[in-house]
Amino acid sequence: MNKKLCPCQSKRSYIDCCEKYHLGKKKPQNAKDLMRSRFCAYALSLSDYIIKTSHPKNACFQKDLKTLKEDILRFCKDTSFENLEILDFIEEKEKAFVTFIAYLKAAKKDLTFTEISHFEKQNGKWLYKDGQLFEGIRRDL
Repeated sequence: MNKKLCPCQSKRSYIDCCEKYHLGKKKPQNAKDLMRSRFCAYALSLSDYIIKTSHPKNACFQKDLKTLKEDILRFCKDTSFENLEILDFIEEKEKAFVTFIAYLKAAKKDLTFTEISHFEKQNGKWLYKDGQLFEGIRRDL
C-alpha cells in the first residue's frame, strides 16, 4: 500500500485524503476540502477532476472542453506544486470563500500567489466558481 503524502499538504497519505474525491467515491463535504482536492488534482495532472469540480459559469468554460483540458494538462506538466497554505475559510449554505497561498514554481521561477476562491453549491455539490488573485504571499486579506 502506497502511503505517499497527499499533495494538498494535509499531512495525511493521498489514499486517506484526496484520492476518494478524485476517484468519485466520496464528494468533498465543504469548499475547503474541495479546494484542497483541486490543488492536489493540479499537482497530479487530473484535468477531468478540475473540469468536473468547476462551476459552469467559470470563465474557463468559454473555451471548448478539449482546449480547456489541454491547457490544464500543460499547466500541470510545466508547474511544480510546492505547498498550500489555507489562511481563511468562510462557508454559508450555498456559497463559500477560501483564502489560500499556493506555492508554485515553473521554469525555476516563483509563481506563488494568494487567492480568495469563491465556491457555490449546486445540486448538493460544491463547485469552484472564480477567484480573486494576488501575486505573491498576502497575509493581510
